[in-house]
Amino acid sequence: MSNLLKILLFIGIGILLNRLVGLIFLVMEKRNKSVHLRFTKSVVNVVFAVILFYSLLQQFEVTRDISKALLQSGSLMVAIATFAAQQALANVISGISLSVSRPYNVDEKIRVVQGGSVIAEGYVKDITIRHTIIRQFNGECCIVPNSVMDSAVITNTNFIENVGNFMEIEISYDSDIDKAMSLMQQICIENEQTLNTEENKVFIKSYTSNGIVLKTTVWTQNLDDSFQACSDIRVALVKGFREAGITIPYQTVTISGIYEAG
Repeated sequence: MSNLLKILLFIGIGILLNRLVGLIFLVMEKRNKSVHLRFTKSVVNVVFAVILFYSLLQQFEVTRDISKALLQSGSLMVAIATFAAQQALANVISGISLSVSRPYNVDEKIRVVQGGSVIAEGYVKDITIRHTIIRQFNGECCIVPNSVMDSAVITNTNFIENVGNFMEIEISYDSDIDKAMSLMQQICIENEQTLNTEENKVFIKSYTSNGIVLKTTVWTQNLDDSFQACSDIRVALVKGFREAGITIPYQTVTISGIYEAG
């Protein structure tokens, strides 16, 4: 067999193994979207690539001695590779740590905070041997090294069973306070996406120059429901207060003056 055919054969085997690994993990991911499957897939592909490359070197007289020397001096190569690629190795080790501990999975919504600043927030789309891909809410993908993910503070909203979101609204001093508090509680309870009951009271948070600030907590099963429920409740509060004669104060500017004709 000619050298060219051997090279083409190994390339074909590599492509076939890559497709086979992808198919196997695709079936597994349909049952479970655990993030460790994506990382394991990357590791398997790398291992197969190294084995095929070494096997290819064994097929030629010119490279056979080189491959044996590389194998025999494996410890030296590992030491050199470790020194030369410390950051890359840190990403691999951190990827293994994340794969085992599983602080997040594919399609889960997370917030990554490091040094008090949010460096990425969105949905986890993939994790490779080097990095984690997070699709942000504006459609952009943020590629974060695994070493950063391993050391950062991660907020995973999927770990939260019930989400509470504060709801505030201001009413004028002339409005019926008891009626406003009762109506606000009723609107929150009647919303289909909330978990609110009569035990979720409405409180007076503070006084302002314009009126009284009412406050309560809107409870939902998840964060997505919370956004929609709070939006619907705000609309219902404006309409309900208007019908009940409860005034929501707002600042106005009155301009007066004397116009003299030239």
